[in-house]
Amino acid sequence: MTPGQRRRHADVQDGLEPGRLALAICGFRAPHERNEDSGLAWEALTETIGEIALSETGPEDVRRRTSLRTARMEAISDGIFAIAATLLVLDLVIPSVTSKDVGHQLAEQWPTYVAYLVSFATIGNAWLNHSVITEYLGQADAILLRLNLALLFFVSVLPFPTHMLAEYLPNEGDERIAVTVYGLNLLAISAFIAIVWHYALWQRLVTKDNSEDDVRALTAKLDPSLVSYAAVIGLGLWQPKIAVVLYLVIALFMIIPFRSVLREARRRRRS
Repeated sequence: MTPGQRRRHADVQDGLEPGRLALAICGFRAPHERNEDSGLAWEALTETIGEIALSETGPEDVRRRTSLRTARMEAISDGIFAIAATLLVLDLVIPSVTSKDVGHQLAEQWPTYVAYLVSFATIGNAWLNHSVITEYLGQADAILLRLNLALLFFVSVLPFPTHMLAEYLPNEGDERIAVTVYGLNLLAISAFIAIVWHYALWQRLVTKDNSEDDVRALTAKLDPSLVSYAAVIGLGLWQPKIAVVLYLVIALFMIIPFRSVLREARRRRRS
């Protein structure tokens, strides 16, 4: 290729958007009718397709060119969070009509209510943290999307250990297994939320207009929950019912905006 052709090749590659490039190529009638510009357009398209194919497996400098919007990641995440939270309510059963003491039957279902409350609070906490993370993100990449899918897997499977917890919580011995499995699921959700956040920081996917204090505050909020869940899982081997209560406490502590409440209280005192 001559220097002049190289310059024209660059002009074609830079000047044509993907849609216009495709239309230009589709407008060529036959191979023997292609002119020099059409040949350059074909070469530009070939290089573009090659860069897309190498975006995930190619060199690092090529991968960095591929940035993805977070809109679709947020859409599927919100959907799975909503479905998982909705599935939890299916364990709530209305007592039989022939039952003579409806109040007694409702009271006997206390493990189901406890399991539902803890799981709903946990999903709510995970959704709030995930929403904050996506608000900080300016873009996504292929690895971040896969890490997010791993998080959504553990969120979607939470109704299973929730049902298991409600079924075996009143039984001595079996409750330890149910509480342990349940705790491991909660730990996995918390862990992958933290992994998604730290990966976004590492790859600089976070928008630059976020303040350092806000970033540090979110990091300080996510990391301690991992230690808390791990400690409660160990406690659950000896005191399963206490562990379930602590799982609820952790979720509520993360959900309730204590800093905002304290800030508002101080502002009112000063005024």
